[in-house]
Amino acid sequence: GATFSDALGKHPKVFDDLFCSLIRAGEMGGILDTILNRLAVYIEKNVKLVRQVKGALTYPLATFGIALAVCAVLLGWVVPTFEAMFKDFGGDLPPMTAFVIGISNNFISMAPVLVMGGVGFVWLCRYTYNHPKTRPYWHKAMLNLPILGPVMRKIAVARFTRTLGTLLSSGVPILDALDVVATSSGNVIVERAIRFCADKIREGRTMAEPLTETGVFPPMVVQMIGVGEQTGALDQMLNKIADFYEEEVDVAVAAMTSMIEPLMMVVVGGMVGFL
Repeated sequence: GATFSDALGKHPKVFDDLFCSLIRAGEMGGILDTILNRLAVYIEKNVKLVRQVKGALTYPLATFGIALAVCAVLLGWVVPTFEAMFKDFGGDLPPMTAFVIGISNNFISMAPVLVMGGVGFVWLCRYTYNHPKTRPYWHKAMLNLPILGPVMRKIAVARFTRTLGTLLSSGVPILDALDVVATSSGNVIVERAIRFCADKIREGRTMAEPLTETGVFPPMVVQMIGVGEQTGALDQMLNKIADFYEEEVDVAVAAMTSMIEPLMMVVVGGMVGFL
């Protein structure tokens, strides 16, 4: 005798709050087929957004990892061979050559410590990122990074507006929709801003005013949301904003990739060239 949405809600690891809320709204409004089509479009756009970001980050991370591996091989095997050859020549070595040989000797003796330190550093980063008390600092830092930060803000705006627009156009009440959007935002700072907005709406204020006070969302987005509230077409306005910012994410990711590629080449070339 349970509804479709209630049955899905019993499997939260598979079906999240957004999915169940849309299914529930479709059941109540008798437009379940329309809701499923909207949900399919939303999931498709969201997956595309995530793939773009992961694809943009894969190249620099892989390049930096290869650079570290090459430097490790040079310091561990190549430089010691040259050290033995230089000793046979006799005389004093140039300061830079002696410096590199010193790094190589220390690298060989400290290799286990460096490996353990690297593993410990990765574990510490993962632990602090997943800890509720320190996660907000990570999320705030991600939004303020020089190159990645603007892209992350645009992604947050696109996800917020797309999710909220999909929920409102499906008949979900705005407070319930904001609660779902906050949970699925993926960023603690954005989640706090959305929940702050929901609290102010409960007090009788509009959505645009508290969004301005948070300082998380761009002024243009807030102004367009205010226009949508005044005209009674908030869901349509949110979807238009989402379309615009998804295109902005495409351009920003392409620009970020084009900036990172020559930078990584310079870094890798500089490291290997110095050694």
